[in-house]
Amino acid sequence: MPAPTSLIDVHHHAVPPLYAEALGARKAIPGVDYPTSWTPERSLEVMDAHGIAAAVLSITAPGVTFLDGPDASKLARQVNEYFAELVREHPTRFGAFAILPLPDVAAARAELDYALGELGLDGVGVLTSYGQRYLGDPEFEPLFAEIAERGTAVHVHPATPPNRDLATFDLPASLYEFTFETTRTAASLLFNGVLDRLPDLRLILSHAGGTLPFLARRLTYGPTIGAYLKDRAPQDVISALGRLHYDIAMSANEFALPALTRLAGTGRILYGSDYPFMPASHTTENTAGFAAYDGWTEAERAEIGRANALRLLPTLAARLTP
Repeated sequence: MPAPTSLIDVHHHAVPPLYAEALGARKAIPGVDYPTSWTPERSLEVMDAHGIAAAVLSITAPGVTFLDGPDASKLARQVNEYFAELVREHPTRFGAFAILPLPDVAAARAELDYALGELGLDGVGVLTSYGQRYLGDPEFEPLFAEIAERGTAVHVHPATPPNRDLATFDLPASLYEFTFETTRTAASLLFNGVLDRLPDLRLILSHAGGTLPFLARRLTYGPTIGAYLKDRAPQDVISALGRLHYDIAMSANEFALPALTRLAGTGRILYGSDYPFMPASHTTENTAGFAAYDGWTEAERAEIGRANALRLLPTLAARLTP
């Protein structure tokens, strides 16, 4: 395991007071207890207890999608300015993924420019879907093309499935549907050609990529199953998935890590905790799983725990470099 205080946590959520107030009594993620008592100080305590040098903060589902038009843009701006102030107060402990007011692409591009150019945030965070559209939808491609040109990292977090009639067996979507949402948005990116047209897009998929490591080979069978997919099939599904990055929030265990490592290699895997939506006890469990997994060398473990994140997030790396 890397030396204490060296880990970089790329999957660490924040609940700014202004965001909690705007969310109000709305149920953010059905069936999930929302950690409205979050504070930066509590995050720092958990980080210190687990050897986490810095955490890159993000807003989880539902983002700002519970608001419309100018209200969504206004809240995104307020959250990003809150993040920027927090980073200024703790430059070596916190980074932040800017929230964008999607699905309004024009507003998202304006906020992207402000959040990166003016506020100096470290990357952007998006959800797997907006309304009935996943990230491979053509409407989103101009935004992702600009992000790819900037070389900016994008943290992709699952959202509650958009189909309200979907049977969930009275279980929270984050228990298992979140993994399928990540897989669905990756499939849309693959078969709409986005990953081939934007090979430099630096996506970080949550939770070990959902079910992608298990289904990667199956996804190569698209044209075999339906000939109509021949012209839409990616050039190389496995290579395209191998260019993506994956955090190991809720996934640092003996079941997920072998398949993920085989798909992505150790240079594309990043440490993540999912705090505070998963409690500090899970940070302990996930960090222990990360430290104990015997499929990596110690050099590879150090790469996953820190170096990979710093390569992806140069503004954070600059703040951590004396």
